[in-house]
Amino acid sequence: MKRRIFEAEHEAFRETVRTFLAKEVLPHYEQWEKDGIVSRQAWLAAGRQGLLGTAVPQEYGGGGNPDFRYAAVLAEEFTRAGTPGLALGLHNDIIGPYLTSLATEEQKRRWLPGFCSGELVTAIAMTEPGAGSDLQGIRTSAEDRGDHWLLNGSKTFISNGILADLVIVVARTTPEGGAHGLSLLVVERGAEGFERGRNLDKIGQKAQDTAELFFHDVRVPKENLLGELNGAFVHLMHNLPQERLSIAMAGIAAAEHLLELTTTYVKEREAFGRPLAKLQHIRFEIAEMATECAVTRTFLDRCIVDHTHGELDHVHASMAKWWATELQKRVADRCLQLHGGYGYMSEFPVARAFTDGRIQTIYGGTTEIMKEIIGRSLLS
Repeated sequence: MKRRIFEAEHEAFRETVRTFLAKEVLPHYEQWEKDGIVSRQAWLAAGRQGLLGTAVPQEYGGGGNPDFRYAAVLAEEFTRAGTPGLALGLHNDIIGPYLTSLATEEQKRRWLPGFCSGELVTAIAMTEPGAGSDLQGIRTSAEDRGDHWLLNGSKTFISNGILADLVIVVARTTPEGGAHGLSLLVVERGAEGFERGRNLDKIGQKAQDTAELFFHDVRVPKENLLGELNGAFVHLMHNLPQERLSIAMAGIAAAEHLLELTTTYVKEREAFGRPLAKLQHIRFEIAEMATECAVTRTFLDRCIVDHTHGELDHVHASMAKWWATELQKRVADRCLQLHGGYGYMSEFPVARAFTDGRIQTIYGGTTEIMKEIIGRSLLS
């Protein structure tokens, strides 16, 4: 079915993204995978090309266009290229809204120009060794010391953890407040007592640096409080629909691309003297995946439009995230199977997509959490 959500300007932007990928990312990506981290030059190149801070107001160096369809184009093209290591979606779609909606005027002028130029790479630190989806389990704490906060604790599985120049840290500022005793503190590169642990060895997305972070008596200036004191829970809940939609957009794009690759493969690959595509079982597999992708794409495009108009709620964002990422996982597994032994070889895109995509049903809220949100909304 022909998609109807994009205009000519979005397709022009798509060509810009493809050119950027061909010139600045794909020639270097194998080396980044070996290094376990992307080059900072790629972030600067993305800034020069106008791919960072597209929704940030122009007065701070951004694109000044909040139309979320541009984020959809970026997600789709980076997914199709198989290059999740350069985490522009995390930077733009997940962290960007915290800075644009919560930062004071002084903070915006201090941080947003570098955010848009690629000079300041960002991360958000929520997950801890003993606390993932359950915010009440967060132990990282910040003690009010008058003119600063004294931050202590640790975080893990932090995307962009090695490269990040600004880290938004979720910390407990009121011990007895439960989930409502948390605040957002911005820790900047070079802060005394802020240490990065190892670059974690993952099964996929090797080029995307993911790290442990440690905070030992870090003095965080009072002016680095982001948003309201003890308001982190509300801030996080407000921004989660966009984060989950961003993950879902990558999920359906990955499933569609894997289906394209596999359709081509089964037409060319022969078994028992004829193309695989001539076997009824293969045709049924392709038919099932194509139908699932088409139905999911229709729902996702509706969610993108709704979000662009400020109408996407938590429940439908959770539906999108659950369904699209679980579909991505199923399609990756089935497409690898249809590739046979070649699907298990790292040089084949389907093999890398299989391992790169496995995290999709986990981060941003697990599938189980998504179902809980949806079920609770219907039955409470």
